[in-house]
Amino acid sequence: QLPFVESGGGLVQVGGSVRLSCTASEDTLEYPSIGWFRQAPGEEREGISCTFTESGRTFFAETVKGRSTVSRGDAKNTLYLQMNTLKPEDTGVYFCASKCLYSMVRGIELSSDHNSWGQGTQVTVSS
Repeated sequence: QLPFVESGGGLVQVGGSVRLSCTASEDTLEYPSIGWFRQAPGEEREGISCTFTESGRTFFAETVKGRSTVSRGDAKNTLYLQMNTLKPEDTGVYFCASKCLYSMVRGIELSSDHNSWGQGTQVTVSS
């Protein structure tokens, strides 16, 4: 499966907001789930949201819960991640991928048959 294309990152001040785009080659409803992940320098990739496209339900990691929303664009092939009240620890490269999984025990993960990783988009939160 083709990788998604992430965009919308940049340099943001603490307390600011960012809206990231995840663009697929087809309607996002073609994928059972789409997740957002991020990787800070020197850290492992962290799952921060998982959206089940048929129900529209999204689960968030505790690190971003309450200040993040996910929405589907009018173009139907784009999923947005809106993050508010940004903190320096939100700095990292953000990726999206298909076939995320969620459980209360393990949090947000990816199925072994997810699509390829894209290039990601860098978000830098400055204080």
